[in-house]
Amino acid sequence: MRQLMIQVPKGQGATVLQMAKACNGVNLVQTEVHDPDNHSDLVIVHVPNRQVEGLLTKLHDLSQVQITLFPTGVITLRPPESEVSQQVTNVQARSPVEIFLSGLQSVGSWKSFIGYAVAAGIIVWIGLFTNTSYLLVAAMLIAPFAGPAMNSAIAVARGDLQLLKQSLVRYFSALGVTIAIAFLLTMIFQQSIATSLMTDTSQVSIVAVLLPLTAGAAGALNLAQSERSSLVSGAAAGMLLAASLSPPAGIVGMAIAMGRWDMAHDGVFLLLLQLAGIQLSAALIFRVYGLSPQRSQYARGKKRVFPIGAGIALASLGLLLTWQLSDSPSLQRSSRAQRARTEVLSAIEETQLAQLIEANVRFTRPNREEQNMLLVEVYAQRQEGVTASTSDIHSALTQAIQRRLLNQGFNVTPLVSVTVLEALSQNQ
Repeated sequence: MRQLMIQVPKGQGATVLQMAKACNGVNLVQTEVHDPDNHSDLVIVHVPNRQVEGLLTKLHDLSQVQITLFPTGVITLRPPESEVSQQVTNVQARSPVEIFLSGLQSVGSWKSFIGYAVAAGIIVWIGLFTNTSYLLVAAMLIAPFAGPAMNSAIAVARGDLQLLKQSLVRYFSALGVTIAIAFLLTMIFQQSIATSLMTDTSQVSIVAVLLPLTAGAAGALNLAQSERSSLVSGAAAGMLLAASLSPPAGIVGMAIAMGRWDMAHDGVFLLLLQLAGIQLSAALIFRVYGLSPQRSQYARGKKRVFPIGAGIALASLGLLLTWQLSDSPSLQRSSRAQRARTEVLSAIEETQLAQLIEANVRFTRPNREEQNMLLVEVYAQRQEGVTASTSDIHSALTQAIQRRLLNQGFNVTPLVSVTVLEALSQNQ
């Protein structure tokens, strides 16, 4: 339920009460108030979340109406007592106008916004520089990406070009500041070698597109749902959005400063993928919840903005995925490494000489850009009954793994290190 305080000229209070009842309003109160100029009727109403916009539309026809909308939910209790539990649990999603107004309210001070972007850039850089993963989580908590991301999706859903422009300016300003801070710190501390966390974070998986699609949908759901209908906090949804953008932004800044254009290439791809995916899924969710230009409160909405905006985001995703699939393994290192590990296991099993104990398969950053080096570290134990020497097993496994990876079209230079472990004999 939402509470509204509505002040109208004296004599119109009864009309407001009838409008509120038509919108399923409950616990209605009317009183007369006095201000320095004239007498007025003050009406306090409580209406379901989804009826707020309908009531505002009806009130739009009244003259000199003043409305105070409380953005937090209230619990209305009324007889009979047997129905109280059902009244409390009847929680609805926010009305479209509330979603829109909450987006407008978040377009606030630039000083604090840039300050958080600077802080996020510093923390991301420290985390990547020191191989401290929990600092990346801290940066996600304070990075100011969620607000502009959701506002741009709201603007597309309701066709508001002015809000879209403001949101995109803030969006790219935050990303630019984070990238610039990471670049400057890398230059100041003269970092020249990528850390393992930088390498791992920059590697792209074939399923990377699922993260921004999920993050955008989760962020939109968080704004659309009533605060009492979910245990998921806004901070958690915001962190998911920042998780899509903060680490790649830090990677881009650091990679440019180090001259690691291969790593910068992967970071830019991730940023573009996140931006398009978040925009598409969030805008679609907002449309599902009724956000559209066809509202009396949306004077600036234009119908053509949504199909054009959603079409651009969808086309961008298609182009990015085409780019990813055509640039193998550069933009598929994470998932290709997982697949290579499966092929390593198959190659060892085919030799029937040893059993796999452990395999560590990962891409390393090449000295030459055209070379894709796949480092394979294998620990294996000879099969029971195999009499071949350790050196023969080592040679056979190495050749089998290299041949398998090359024949499967991985487009890599496999660097294989095999360690054959010998179990202690019972006679020893």
